[in-house]
Amino acid sequence: MTRREVELLAVGAGPSNLALAVALEELAPDDLARNSLLIEREESVGWQRGLLLPWTKSQVSFLKDLVTRRNPRSRFSFLNYLHAAGRLDDFINIGSFHPYRTEISEYLRWVAGSLAKVRLELGQECVAIEPDRGSGGLLTGWTARLRDGSEIGCRYLVLGTGRDPYVPPAVRALPADRVIHSTAYVPRVAELDRDMPYRAVVIGAGQSAAEMFRAIQQDLPDSDITWIMRSIGPVPYEMGKFNNELYYPSFTGEFFAALPEGREQILREMHRTNYSGVAPDLLESLYDDFYLDRLAGLDRKRMITMADVTLARDEAGEAVLELTDRKNGAVSTVRADLVFLGTGFARQMPAIVSGLGAALGLREIAVSRNYQLALHETAAAACYLLGLNEATHGIADSLLSVLASRAADTASDLIAHRASLSHVSAYPELDGIARVAVGGRPDE
Repeated sequence: MTRREVELLAVGAGPSNLALAVALEELAPDDLARNSLLIEREESVGWQRGLLLPWTKSQVSFLKDLVTRRNPRSRFSFLNYLHAAGRLDDFINIGSFHPYRTEISEYLRWVAGSLAKVRLELGQECVAIEPDRGSGGLLTGWTARLRDGSEIGCRYLVLGTGRDPYVPPAVRALPADRVIHSTAYVPRVAELDRDMPYRAVVIGAGQSAAEMFRAIQQDLPDSDITWIMRSIGPVPYEMGKFNNELYYPSFTGEFFAALPEGREQILREMHRTNYSGVAPDLLESLYDDFYLDRLAGLDRKRMITMADVTLARDEAGEAVLELTDRKNGAVSTVRADLVFLGTGFARQMPAIVSGLGAALGLREIAVSRNYQLALHETAAAACYLLGLNEATHGIADSLLSVLASRAADTASDLIAHRASLSHVSAYPELDGIARVAVGGRPDE
């Protein structure tokens, strides 16, 4: 088993950790950045790759990129990416603040390839993390175990993996080859026969469900499609400018300091600004599609509202969904070949984080204002959780809106923690522990 040491290991090369990598290169370029490693389980960097459809757009301004709100002069800005790619004039001419999703994905890939100090390794999946302790029990670092059996030791650990996809209990009994979560839509549909007349069911009322409902009509054009949701119908996001001020980075501290009941009210009232809604232009397009079908007398797609999927089973090679009407309790069934889940992500912490919490003996997973995991013990190491703290940092926590400011907060906390350990004599158990740079070079 091979093992190597770095000072900082960031797991997941999504927007959160890429923003942090950029911040480290700009704020701590001479030491910490050069001794930091970013790993990604996929073979390429991308954004929302499961629904990376050519017509989908970002719901936020291009100015909410990885750096602009922290450092508008940064070479890692979205505008500089457009300039480097020779596409700045085209983007200006389109007259929109909202890039296509593919543009954001390409931008992230460009940033990853532009890092000069933080090292990035693709195709490296972290499967478990364990705390490292000295002979006296002092927490001195972390060991990340990779899928290939190798290990990476580090003093600082940053987890930016995102949450696990949510699969409703009612459909978990269905065979995996019949169920497609939105996070896997593009690769899974690419494996299907485009000309087959599938019976497809889409579950969910939010943006991902709406996007799949539209995409199936193009990707599997001979399919019969049923869209099932618990709500009275798809509704647009609430996009008022007053509400949008609660997505300002400056609001994060105010939310963190709020009383628990205050946080609950804010999250409850802001829910439809990010969840259970659909972009207004997509909603208009979908309604036009239904209208034209009625005009032409077509009946190949339908919508079932106010219905719970209460049971699902595999029967003679097809998925049978039992629906309970929320208005009158009537039970009906829908038979399908494929079930598409626009059900979002699990609320609980991802497995890799909960596993680490168990190894540390933590009763709950909590972080500081600057995203450092609360260890409740003296430690010469630290762990940071990014994009997993909506309950304490607000509804913007998992979104692009706060990337740049969060990277600054996290980088500043890392630098301060590192400075507090500059005198090794304060921690005798660290004597003789060499800080080794990526690639085996002694840390300078």
